[in-house]
Amino acid sequence: MDSDNKKKTVEEIRKILDMQEEILQFARFTNEDAIALGNFMLQEAVRKELEIAISIRRVNGLILYQVMREGTNLDNVSWMNRKYNTVLRTEVSSLSWFMRLKQNDQTMADKFMDENIYACVGGGFPIRVEDVGVVAIVTVSGMNHVQDHDFIVKSLGKYLHINDLPRISRSDVK
Repeated sequence: MDSDNKKKTVEEIRKILDMQEEILQFARFTNEDAIALGNFMLQEAVRKELEIAISIRRVNGLILYQVMREGTNLDNVSWMNRKYNTVLRTEVSSLSWFMRLKQNDQTMADKFMDENIYACVGGGFPIRVEDVGVVAIVTVSGMNHVQDHDFIVKSLGKYLHINDLPRISRSDVK
């Protein structure tokens, strides 16, 4: 977040989201890595007392990690499934897709994306392996969609020991 609290433009937000995806890449990502990342994210959620659901799935659909904190329900599972589908189809974070549509004044219908299958909101993030591509997707549900996205980004940054990570805030996205 900028220190002067100046609202970011759609273009500035898109650049930040692109940088996040470029920076937050893995050298490798095994099933054991997914479990370790999921447990790390769960510890962060417990520490912050967040009532969220977390899921990590391979691009083939295999669920490697999923947890539902107290206060979550089947609606959160539905949101995570739709966020997963969005990232799987676009290979960008679901918040990045939201901003791309906004920037181009388009809707999901313009892209033939059924809202029962896809979610054009933050909270889905691609797990990329360097020189390989997207191998898995992490989704979070339970907060405002920008907060879901930011929780993933902060968690991935801490997990990967990346300190200087560009971020956006809820107030940046309308």
